Amino acid sequence: MKNARSFSVALLPIGLALSLAACGQPGTTAQPAAAPASPVAALPAASPETGIAGQPGTSAPGTSTPDASVPGAYLVGFRQSTGTLGTQAVGETQSVGTLSVEAQALAVQAAGGVITSQYAELSALAVQLTPEALARLKADPNVEYVEPDYLRHALGFRSGSTGTGTGAGVQSSGGLSAQALGTQAARWTASGETTWGDAALRVPTMRSAGYTGSGVAVCVGDTGIDGNHPEFQNRLKGYQNFTSDANRTSAYSLNDVSHHGTHVSGTIFAQYGAGTGAGGLQGGEDPNGVGGVAAGVNLYMARVLGDSGSGSSSQIINGVNWCAGKLKSKGGTEAHVVVSLSLGGGSASQTEQRAYTAAYNAGALVVAATGNDGAAVSYPAAYTNVLAVGAVDDSGTVASFSNFGSKVSLVGPGVHVLSSVPLGQGSAASASAVNVAAYTDVSGADKSGKGTFTGSVVAAGDGTGMAGANQFCGTGTRNAALSGNIALISRGTCTFEEKVANAAASGARGVMLYNNVAGPLGGSLTNAYSIPVVGLTQTDGQATRAKLPTTGTVTVKAADYEYFDGTSMATPHVSAAAAVIWAAKPTLTPASLTTLLQNTATDLGAAGKDNSYGYGLVNPYKAITGN
Repeated sequence: MKNARSFSVALLPIGLALSLAACGQPGTTAQPAAAPASPVAALPAASPETGIAGQPGTSAPGTSTPDASVPGAYLVGFRQSTGTLGTQAVGETQSVGTLSVEAQALAVQAAGGVITSQYAELSALAVQLTPEALARLKADPNVEYVEPDYLRHALGFRSGSTGTGTGAGVQSSGGLSAQALGTQAARWTASGETTWGDAALRVPTMRSAGYTGSGVAVCVGDTGIDGNHPEFQNRLKGYQNFTSDANRTSAYSLNDVSHHGTHVSGTIFAQYGAGTGAGGLQGGEDPNGVGGVAAGVNLYMARVLGDSGSGSSSQIINGVNWCAGKLKSKGGTEAHVVVSLSLGGGSASQTEQRAYTAAYNAGALVVAATGNDGAAVSYPAAYTNVLAVGAVDDSGTVASFSNFGSKVSLVGPGVHVLSSVPLGQGSAASASAVNVAAYTDVSGADKSGKGTFTGSVVAAGDGTGMAGANQFCGTGTRNAALSGNIALISRGTCTFEEKVANAAASGARGVMLYNNVAGPLGGSLTNAYSIPVVGLTQTDGQATRAKLPTTGTVTVKAADYEYFDGTSMATPHVSAAAAVIWAAKPTLTPASLTTLLQNTATDLGAAGKDNSYGYGLVNPYKAITGN
């Protein structure tokens, strides 16, 4: 399955606190406003291929440029009592500090603020403030802090999305780079429905022993889910939209525009024997699709990130609260809940830290992605009481993008991970040429035209003189020889968009783009074209050029599965593993489960805990059996 890949616009890389007043939750004293806080529709987009909007990398507290935030939106924290967050029983009233819950709301209103959500157990509110109202609240002696309502982003991207196509070593904003498989010998390989990530976690062995996570809930906070995907077999336990995106209220109609949440959910929950048929598969994929790490869990989706792959802290707060509200201790039906968050940002929030303390004390285990900037661990992963997860490839090597530092707890499979995407919304590609060895890696361009074309393969050339490095650059460059044929073009000094536009305008019926350095082609197309566009390795592209004239075939088709990279992909592996362990050892608390996960991890990298791998690769079978 490693010969079929995609290259694309990165998903907006894509946190958080606990709103115990949201969604009719039992045991709360205040309710959020009718509309969710901080509508996603008003949010600025995140920079492509970064974990953070408007900044190049994630940094430690006090050293990073502040994250983008929702204009006019803030989180207000009032001074608290010494009572423990999140521990009171359903219906029990807790003192929350110098002011009652009601008095906190009145204080905000008196200052001129508009309340969008109130978090009763946290002594905090999400509010809209004018500059004058902001100043009044900051001067209130009962107010401990007023902080921005930060944006958080999904932390996964389609495999191969490493650059803009402008040449070797050039990457799009943020410097995020994917890590191709195969740079070292594979330690784990895919087989049938077992992905390489499943193999790394010994999922077939666990399934044979009956360890599937049955009886434990995993609640995913993400961009949504395609509940119609056969991998989920209509078994989604619950869904709630916490963004203001219109027409996103059902798991069984359009809601996962970015595809991220469906991919994450498949890693956790994909059912065995649930294939969609050859039309929706990647090349070499098992007809039954893929299998999840914990196919027996109760799966919930809190749609906390919007169509752009971004969401505000306040709306994610409401989703996390909804997840924790599934616990029996909060009036729900679940004995154990794992909250899986493949999202993050670079700025710390006091409200978020309060929230995770509350969720943890209530009995939930929160697992979060460390981030994809090759920098310090992002938030929420960096908070106390959150399990931070980095990414490794199939050789057990830490991914080049995986954030690092003392906060890293565990790593999971996060490079070239195959999982479900909304039906028909993925892209699968193949290509071949007569008298050329079978291509080792074929990328399907995001926004490529779908279809198959067979015809003569023609080197596009460089424009004037049509010779040289075959980069076909220069706006308006044309080559009449491409008309009705397949254009073969090298990556180089102009964008993929420019190359493909020139080829299409020259009458080409398909495009083969090949790398100008060793390895698979990485990059993105931001413009849609009607012709199929595929990417090849440097070796395959040069071998094809050496055999010209020849005939070739390019195919790009819709798919129900795709390969993604990111700590977003590692996080659901660890979340699902934790659920499987918890189901087998139901007396564990979040604290003892965390300790067991760390103590049984497979040590990678430097001996003992280190800043890249943490305690090592999660090993659920060893945690359960000791073997």
